[in-house]
Formats: sequence, C-alpha cells, structure tokens
Amino acid sequence: MSSLPTLGMTGMDPATEGAIKAAFEQANARLGRHWRLLPEAEAAFVVVDMDSMYGPMSWLRLHAAGKQVIGLTSAKRTQTDFHLPRPFDAASVLTLLQTLAPDMPAPVPAGMAPAPEPRDELPEEHPQPVDEESAAPGPVPGHPGSAQAGTLGQATVEPAAPAPVRTLGDWFVPGALAARARFSRQGGPELYIDPVAREYYGPTALKPLADYVQGAVDEQDFVAVDPAAWDAAVGALGAAQPLARLQWYGGLLAGGGNLLPGFDLASRYKLSKWPQTEREYPKHFRIATAMMKGPATLDEVASASGVPLPDVVDFVNASLATGYAELVPDQPPEPADSGKSGGLFGRRKK
Repeated sequence: MSSLPTLGMTGMDPATEGAIKAAFEQANARLGRHWRLLPEAEAAFVVVDMDSMYGPMSWLRLHAAGKQVIGLTSAKRTQTDFHLPRPFDAASVLTLLQTLAPDMPAPVPAGMAPAPEPRDELPEEHPQPVDEESAAPGPVPGHPGSAQAGTLGQATVEPAAPAPVRTLGDWFVPGALAARARFSRQGGPELYIDPVAREYYGPTALKPLADYVQGAVDEQDFVAVDPAAWDAAVGALGAAQPLARLQWYGGLLAGGGNLLPGFDLASRYKLSKWPQTEREYPKHFRIATAMMKGPATLDEVASASGVPLPDVVDFVNASLATGYAELVPDQPPEPADSGKSGGLFGRRKK
C-alpha cells in the first residue's frame, strides 16, 4: 500500500496552529482523508508561519534538513518552496493540498461525504450478543441521580487553551499593526513606532529597553497617534531607527545563553552579511569578525574570538532572528574514489 502524503507545521503560535488544523481537517475530509497530519520531524511538507519572529529561522532549519516548506504569509511572494496566503480558510488549504499531491483523487463536492471504501462496515452489520441482565435499565449517565454524573461531567469539560503570548517583535510583522502608535512600559521611555516605514523613534541605547522586548505585549499596549501629535513628539527624539534593531535585541535576550529551539550547538553557522554591531556590546565585533571567515561551530567561534560561549550563542540568536546569520547544512562526504591519483603508487605511470 502506498504511503499517504504527510503535513506538519511549526514556527507559529497556538491560535494559528489550531486554525490551520481545523482548515486542514475540512479540506482533508473532502479529499477522502488521503492526507496525514504528523509532527514536523516526520512530515514531508511543513507549514511555517513566515510572519512570526521565529518563522524565518524555522525555514532555514527545515530547508537545511531537506524538507519541503510551505510559507504561511500575508506577503504576495515567499522564498519557501510553496505558499499558503494569509488569511487562509479550508478552501485555500484544499487548493494547497491538491497542488502538493496532484495525483490524489478529486475532492468530494461540499456537503457530501466520501463513499466508504469496500472494507468499511457499519456496526449494525455485525450485531453482538446481548446479555439480558446487563441490558436491564440502570442509572442514566449524567443524570443527577446517577453516581457517574460527576465523573462524566468532569470528563467532558475541556480546559480552555492558553492564549498565545506575543512579544514586541511579533507586532512588527507586516499587518500586525495598522498605523503609527506609541508604546511604553510603566516608568520607561516612549517608543513611537511606524509599522509601514519599518522605523521607530526613541532612545538610542538598547539596554534600557530590555523589559520592552521581553514578556507579553497586548494590542491595548499600543496607543494610536494622529499626524499632528506624531510630528510634535518625534521631532525631539532624533533620527528614526530601524525596527530590525529592536527585533535583533529581542533575539539577543530570548535564549539567555541557550540556542533558540530547533538549532544545535554542533551545527555550523555563518554570517551572510556584516551586522550592525552595537557600542553597548563591544564583544560582538570580535564575534562577527570570526564568523565572517567562514562556517564554523559556535565552540569554534568562541575559541577564535576569545568570547565566552553564552555570549556567542546570544549573538547568533539575534543574527538568526534578523536574517544576518544562517545555518550551514553539513556537506555529504566525498566518495572514497574521487578520481584523483595520490600517493606513490597513484603517481606511477601505467
């Protein structure tokens, strides 16, 4: 029997994952349930939320592992193998599944159930012997007079799923903020954020903003600013700064000396371009200089730069979050017989 196509998902918040699963179930039902939903490590195709902070890092990891990646994004184009536009629904997921496996049977029209396969049998086709004593009327489950009522009630109550936690960097993805806004923490400086221009106005130092880029941030934490108030406020705050700077700082603090989920210390990493190093972190210049020499493990980078490994890990986390660093996949070993002659006997003329 041929194996069924498989789908997984990663790099997204619980609410998005739940919505994709619900749309997948509807689409898969119309396709006769010929698809299976598996963990990302076992799935042939993996959906990644490219609009989330860690989505691009998940894509790099999966791409290096040879996975077929589906980018969920509100952008019109994506660098992943396939594209699931946001917003999505069961119809768009159905179209995606048909694209991924064009040889699958045609979908069943909406409102109709797929025909049962020959091996499907209804329970009433195989009646079971009935014990008359056990069939005698008894307490009705769930009835107030039944001893099982409390147990049944507890078993059917599903705990509410926790709301997804969004950090400040998650609000910088395209479409998350619709207009210019002011953001601050109690007793801290104000940030004026322009999501369209991808800029912010605020203090030039990053360390005072540690509490800003960590912890949960709700939509109510942003205050809309009209054009007149915006011009009056930002005029005294100096030049605009890129939002990527705050995203970089969030990535720097996210791991606390540990690599972000999905990445391995033993893997090799490289800088794809020179990052904007911060004066507050002078060691980062040495780390970047070592990484620009070529792919290396983080232990090798720490040794070459003379910087403690936890600081190197934090720097790589920040660079992965902003696209300055990338995971370098392992190269397959060269064949034993490479066609080149070597050694004394290899140099002898035949």
